Amino acid sequence: MPRVTIAVQAPLSYPTLQPAANALDITLTAADATNKQQTPLSGPIAIVAYNTGVGARTVTFTSVKDARNRTGDITAYSIGAGEMAILKFPSTEGWIQTDGMLYYEAEHAEVKFAAISLG
Repeated sequence: MPRVTIAVQAPLSYPTLQPAANALDITLTAADATNKQQTPLSGPIAIVAYNTGVGARTVTFTSVKDARNRTGDITAYSIGAGEMAILKFPSTEGWIQTDGMLYYEAEHAEVKFAAISLG
């Protein structure tokens, strides 16, 4: 099955004052534990993971071999109930899959993701 694509959101820089209602909000997308997630990885981004559940949930980020032939998956990283985690990907090295995507997943739909551009 194809992964669910979560689009990269670009935060506003120097927004018109006063910003309109919802202009600075980010959209969170529920994890699909069956199909998993992907986000285009063409520049620096951060992935925010928010556990909306009442128990701990885990997330995993899938790496690829880097220039030194090493991998470094982040597996089953635990996020406590009601907590948020953020992971920065300053470059594509070690993370970009052959289709240009970053692959990640959560064990349950109680985890909500957002991909934020840092460029």
